[in-house]
Amino acid sequence: MRFDIITIFPKIFDSYFGESIIKRAKEKDAVEINVHNLRDYSTNKHHNVDDTPYGGGAGMVMQVEPIYRAVADIQKANLKTRTILFSAKGKRYKQKDAKRLSQYDQLIFVCGRYEGVDERVAQFVVDEEISIGDFVLTGGEIPAMLVVDSVTRLLPGVLGNDQSAVEESHSEEGYLEFPQYTKPEKFLKWEVPSVLLSGNHKEIERWRKGNSKNLKFKI
Repeated sequence: MRFDIITIFPKIFDSYFGESIIKRAKEKDAVEINVHNLRDYSTNKHHNVDDTPYGGGAGMVMQVEPIYRAVADIQKANLKTRTILFSAKGKRYKQKDAKRLSQYDQLIFVCGRYEGVDERVAQFVVDEEISIGDFVLTGGEIPAMLVVDSVTRLLPGVLGNDQSAVEESHSEEGYLEFPQYTKPEKFLKWEVPSVLLSGNHKEIERWRKGNSKNLKFKI
């Protein structure tokens, strides 16, 4: 899986992608993450990638031309590719989208900033718009990290046990996994449910099913 992220703040990703599961996935060559500075695709001598909005209004809008040039340069014709713009008006991102996107060879992410991105990017340059929630961020970099993380952990061999990505919250729409416990058996007055210590796998399975939730069918 190849991830290509277009941003005006390329160093913002160094810390998160240099740790834990994402770092190990890169070392195993399960994923390749490339961060591209949008300013490198500007034709302006000052490397500007934004301008004032037509019709007036506060703030600046990111221009279509450098984004188009970046996507055209990055996109690999021999790969199954999906290009995504992170946007407040995009479709709400869910686990089923992570599963869908994990089937591609290359994902290209466009990270907006300022007052937003020229609408022609959404109309003609990208394949879809994604939102991670009903709130506004200063840019698309955090959503890009989120999608890279959620997709990467679904790839074969990335987690220590591939079953970990199957039996977990949101593996089905509305499903929330049962509670988990580990040692010690008792801390202060808080004890682990006795059924989990019983060794009775049938009873443990019954307890887990009874303590998981399916919000899809909640009345």
